[in-house]
Amino acid sequence: MDVGQADAILIKQGTSAMLVDAGNNADAEFVVQYIKAQGVTKLDYVIGTHPHEDHIGGLDAVIRAFQIERIIMPKAVATTKTYEDVLAVIQQKGFKITAPVPGTKFAFGSASFTVLAPNSADYESLNNHSVVIRLVYGKTSFLLTGDAENISEKEMLDKAFTLKSDVLKVSHHGSDTSTTTDFLGAVDPRYAVISVGKDNSYGHPSSSVIKRLQDRGVQVYRTDENGSVTAISDGATITFAVQKDGMTDKAKTSSTPTPAAPVPSAPTQPAAPPKRGGVVIQNVDLVKEIVTLKNTSSEDVDLSGWMLLSVKGNQSFVFPQGTIIKAGSTLTIASGDANGDIKWTNKNIWNNDGDPAQLIDDMGNVVSEY
Repeated sequence: MDVGQADAILIKQGTSAMLVDAGNNADAEFVVQYIKAQGVTKLDYVIGTHPHEDHIGGLDAVIRAFQIERIIMPKAVATTKTYEDVLAVIQQKGFKITAPVPGTKFAFGSASFTVLAPNSADYESLNNHSVVIRLVYGKTSFLLTGDAENISEKEMLDKAFTLKSDVLKVSHHGSDTSTTTDFLGAVDPRYAVISVGKDNSYGHPSSSVIKRLQDRGVQVYRTDENGSVTAISDGATITFAVQKDGMTDKAKTSSTPTPAAPVPSAPTQPAAPPKRGGVVIQNVDLVKEIVTLKNTSSEDVDLSGWMLLSVKGNQSFVFPQGTIIKAGSTLTIASGDANGDIKWTNKNIWNNDGDPAQLIDDMGNVVSEY
């Protein structure tokens, strides 16, 4: 989620859901409504990586709002009201906190995750108490690092944990306290996501961190530039969708943020379930890398879980949960340097010499070809 200079990550696998961090205090309502908008009513795991306000600020609201199976937090403590609020609601609801033990593996639907840090109880910086997990689904993997700094990174390296991951959630908003050359080499990601506020006063992300990522050819997504970032794994490949003009801009105002709406957007409480038919591929611009879909029906259509397929290149984009194409409207999916309603990837997808496209619904039916 784009929560500005903070972290909040929602993960879904089948009927299982997990939240890693919950943004600042001011993000509480946004985070709760965002989760609800994804159809989540129960969180199997809630992880508060460490007791800084920009990571646990909205955690008390989340714990109040949802059924929760397990809460994972480090033993590090803080004297802030934010931290005390979180502990108070945990106590009120009769929950117990599970301490993160490195090497412990947890089942998560058809996926699993392993705790890699913290590896000590004695750090000067609360950031190094961050819970770090490596999430694996099929052949794909994600490393979520909280705000872990170079000390914690070295400990993970020294313990010879498996760090290699396809996606790295860059630690500490891209600060130069983290993402050392050795650590980045061990992770060797193809993609990196930086959760960071636009024009923040810390100078995040650090130019040195960005250079290290670029030098390794890592494709970088930033919430200050891309908005909320969704990674979709089918167990073999990972595709990305970005949501612009969301929380970053809203956070500049003093009002309580509301959930950023993707284009197209899903209403939090739709009056009726969107219909399934009537969507066609209207055009595929192979050169400009833009696909245009058209909803020819008189009803909104829910594209959640649908797939756009480049037949010749055998590359696919899965529409994220909550993608709605309004009745009679169009929706553009862009790749390469192009801009559209939804960004598939920064890489070129379509073969200029000819590349059929297929639109496949969430039941596996080919509903349109071009």
